[in-house]
Amino acid sequence: MRRIAAVTWARSLEFLRDRSTLAWNVLAPLLMVGGFALVFAGPGQPLFKVAVLGQIDPAAHPFLATPYVRFFAVEDSATTLKKVAHHQVDLLLDLRTPPGRYWVNPESPKGVTLERMLAGTPGPQPLREAVGGKPVRYVDWVVPGLLGLNLMFSCLFGIGYVIVRYRKSGYLKRLNATPLRPLEFLAAQLLSRLLLVVTITCLCFAGTNAFLHFRMEGSYLDLFAVMLAGAVCMIALGLTVAARVTSEELAGGLLNLLTWPMMVLSGVFYSTDSAPPLVRQAASFLPLTRMLDAARAVMLDGARLADVAAELVPLVVMAAVFLALGSAMFRWSPE
Repeated sequence: MRRIAAVTWARSLEFLRDRSTLAWNVLAPLLMVGGFALVFAGPGQPLFKVAVLGQIDPAAHPFLATPYVRFFAVEDSATTLKKVAHHQVDLLLDLRTPPGRYWVNPESPKGVTLERMLAGTPGPQPLREAVGGKPVRYVDWVVPGLLGLNLMFSCLFGIGYVIVRYRKSGYLKRLNATPLRPLEFLAAQLLSRLLLVVTITCLCFAGTNAFLHFRMEGSYLDLFAVMLAGAVCMIALGLTVAARVTSEELAGGLLNLLTWPMMVLSGVFYSTDSAPPLVRQAASFLPLTRMLDAARAVMLDGARLADVAAELVPLVVMAAVFLALGSAMFRWSPE
């Protein structure tokens, strides 16, 4: 433990003394959140979203052929009803049992418009169910994505480039002559990066929340636990990439190969609810997807840790697997 503490302290001082990197890690998420809050401060885009329980078959009801409406299939009615209540989904439709049923929030302008469109469509009229709830601002929905994106880059690139640089400069080779073992060295890197990333993310969240007043239905401690699990998983993934790589160019390519799918598929800037099932299944294997789904459930729906266990358990398992692989593949020297 003394060896781990010594290396952790040395790495933390090295990061804090690099003032340009420290400033970027603090300013980047602040600028991103502020910019998106300014750009999307107005009303949302006039796009209708209708969730359909079961299969989408236009032959089942003429309403399913309505143009300019995005229909997408769902299986979980409870989760979708929360999104209808928060104006994230305009209407939930169930036509599996005639004459069918639909759920709408009477305070949602898009929901009321779709309800009138449904009433004017020929065919059997589904039964109406009202759902109440306040709308969720776009900035409330996107802030976990922006902070999670910054956390992902800080964890992966911050840990990956550093270890590759250590290996190229011969620093790791000198450490190999000490009693320090690979697992101890990786644990120290993980703890150092985790402490810095968590501190910066908490400060950024608190600073932006003071001005924008984010929606927070759940517990801040639960949200902190979600962030902690996601950060550990990301850092462990970065350690795995840097375990044997000797070239900074190769490390950058591998890290970009990991980050770009998460940026596109994990729902950072937009919801993937209406994406094709194959895309949603692929996104479920990404650590950032799990972390953002859990964070938004806590912030917007008031979920507790037990409610997001399906997201946290894979994060913990992936972190353990990545750390074990990184320790097994790790080498000190570039040869």
